[in-house]
Amino acid sequence: MRARRRVWRCELGGDRGSYALETAVLAPVLIAILGLMIAFGRVTDAEGAVDSAAHAAARAASLERDAGSAQSQARAAADRSLNGEGVTCTTSDVAIDASGYASGVGEIATVTATISCTARLDDIALPGLPGAKTITSTWTSPIDTYRAR
Repeated sequence: MRARRRVWRCELGGDRGSYALETAVLAPVLIAILGLMIAFGRVTDAEGAVDSAAHAAARAASLERDAGSAQSQARAAADRSLNGEGVTCTTSDVAIDASGYASGVGEIATVTATISCTARLDDIALPGLPGAKTITSTWTSPIDTYRAR
């Protein structure tokens, strides 16, 4: 009878502290996974916003009649698009290739917008994660072939 009581005591009390140990081991892993998910989500969101801004800039530039106004309208459209998406870029660059406006009426011409945005990742504070990621997107939009330029 005494041997049986000892076995029961060992079986019931042998796992004491195992939950605390599991929590101490798994908590940093779960926090790291959560941090990676946040970083991945932020980069994915920024990629979509930059692509949308490049599309808006190219489209706005293709609707203008000259290269100067095309560049200014494209920059304004890119800024509106990035601000509307809620993406905060530490640095952003808008490059518009409006050389298509130099071609004559009846010739096929395009406007190309290239947007670069640097998204912050340093506030996530995950070891090994870069402090920022630069995302670049390019979009080309046709200029109306028979419209005066």
